[in-house]
Amino acid sequence: MSEHSTDTDLVTGTVKWFDPVKGFGFVVADTGGPDILLHVNVLRNFGQSSIADGAALEIRIQKTDRGVQAVEVMHVVPPVQDAPHSLTDIAELDDADVAQAPLQPGRVKWFDKGKGFGFANVFGHAADVFLHVEVLRRSGLSDLQPGEALAMRVIDGKRGQMAAEVLAWEAALPRENE
Repeated sequence: MSEHSTDTDLVTGTVKWFDPVKGFGFVVADTGGPDILLHVNVLRNFGQSSIADGAALEIRIQKTDRGVQAVEVMHVVPPVQDAPHSLTDIAELDDADVAQAPLQPGRVKWFDKGKGFGFANVFGHAADVFLHVEVLRRSGLSDLQPGEALAMRVIDGKRGQMAAEVLAWEAALPRENE
């Protein structure tokens, strides 16, 4: 068997864990089998730099001498949230109302996963938009990097503007055209 086979298979699975600092994580296929390596570059080609643990995805995989690895991400579904949201602004959001808010282009100023929040700016606007880690999880993301391009649905929260949905810029483009 060569290092990289040209044959790929389409599989669905769940993110076991993903660490954007390490630059990789693993996916468990719905049909079982060995863990599938998910490298950050494959995720970036999809338009995201992170993915939430427990997110469902559809990926193309390839078997190599080193094991099975993802070569393309086709689709991501955020994990189901069982626990109530710790931020009341988020807990009170109606998904239908959020869906009515337009996607706005923005860029991450900073985000601290340990603190659970950060800020972004909508292009052309000086005001900061609050980013909460719970919104990222609902959106299928786990972390953001400074300068990262986003598409956000922004609402007026109790303490100012906040993102109610956050998408990687590349992932948001096809969504707006549906």
